[in-house]
Amino acid sequence: MPENRYSIILFRTIHDVLRAEKALKKRDVKHELVPVPRNLSSDCGMCIRLDTDEVDARQYLENMGVEKCFVFDGETYEQVDLGT
Repeated sequence: MPENRYSIILFRTIHDVLRAEKALKKRDVKHELVPVPRNLSSDCGMCIRLDTDEVDARQYLENMGVEKCFVFDGETYEQVDLGT
């Protein structure tokens, strides 16, 4: 995954994260389970990191307990809709 641009998908619960990870594995979508960056949430938790080009995967995750989606451009995080 390119280090300078990627998507971070935050979920409401760790259960939602694990369910989404299982669904992405079934679809052979390249992803990583990573700690939530501190500047996005002070909660201790995990999130899913996707290649920014994985728009279909982001749309697929929309009904799986997603709280927020961010795109990292190499310097800052920008909150976006899942389908963009």
